[in-house]
Amino acid sequence: MILLSAGGTGGHIFPAAALAEDLKSRGFDVALATDLRALKYKDSFVGVDVHVLKSSAWSGGLLSKIKGAFSMALGYVQAKKLIADLKPEVVIGFGGYPSVPAVLAAQRQKIPTIIHEQNAILGKANVFLAPRAERIALSHEDSIGLDKDDKLRAVVTGNPVRKGVADLFTEPYPDIQPDGAFNIFVMGGSLGATVLSKVVPDALAALPEQYRKRINVVQQCREEDRENLKEKYKAAEIGADVSVFFNNVSEQLQKAHLIIARAGASTVSEVSTAGRPAIYVPYPHHADQQQKINAEAVANKGGAWVMVESGFTADALGARLETFLQSPQALFKAAEAAQSCAKPDAGRRLGNLVVALARGWD
Repeated sequence: MILLSAGGTGGHIFPAAALAEDLKSRGFDVALATDLRALKYKDSFVGVDVHVLKSSAWSGGLLSKIKGAFSMALGYVQAKKLIADLKPEVVIGFGGYPSVPAVLAAQRQKIPTIIHEQNAILGKANVFLAPRAERIALSHEDSIGLDKDDKLRAVVTGNPVRKGVADLFTEPYPDIQPDGAFNIFVMGGSLGATVLSKVVPDALAALPEQYRKRINVVQQCREEDRENLKEKYKAAEIGADVSVFFNNVSEQLQKAHLIIARAGASTVSEVSTAGRPAIYVPYPHHADQQQKINAEAVANKGGAWVMVESGFTADALGARLETFLQSPQALFKAAEAAQSCAKPDAGRRLGNLVVALARGWD
């Protein structure tokens, strides 16, 4: 039995789902400890028992911190009981505060633990858990936030992506005919970025008719933005599929000629593995600017373009899109460059690390 522990947003959950696929293929029983937010992703964990534990961030004002500490303490008690029942060989944490109770409980019971960091900068939960973890799995060679001792136990595995996405690594970039369809996939992340819902339809609506009639849009958005988005695309006579969540991300990536997205670690990993050029609009309010770093890692190799949110206007986006529609060769070059940033076997690499720890191999 292997226990995975992850925060309830897609950035933490999807790498956990990818590892679960790998471990299940090796014959392991797998369980997931998480929070209530992750239940909407339950279909990504076939044959995996999902356990919801109490947890809360320990930030904000004094009252918020007290509530957070109480919730974490309750989650820790629940995690101790879960571990006693499951008797896992290894516990793997994927970051986010909901990952803490199960990993901490395992560490205090001397059960081997691995933490996996998706971003180039270690998150608070992983910084807290790293000193007692047997192994620290990294997505980036030059990750920031590890002390000298932690680096001795660090292994670069890459960021696992789900099998359907990993399979796209060997598939070609879809052809773009002069008058043919041009498919755009807008990925808003777990929170369905409102800025994308405001800017993208206005940019597309302002394009000349000869380009608008070629465009097909698939866009993930917030529930409160969905109807307005549909109306905007209908008024502009642009074919659009708008939804709060897509279960078939690999299919949408396969069809897409261009991605417009936030730059969460899992999004960037999946888009790069699929070999799709992207316009990334990093979330600007992280203190460590982790999304900006994620996006620039691909952009610096020619696989993406980064637009800061303050400059992400309908006019600026529209001008860039019109250039692509006129001269699509830039997209073909970027697709190849994006794939050079990918580690499609990251799930297998992390799975190998889990097996080695479970078997007691050094």
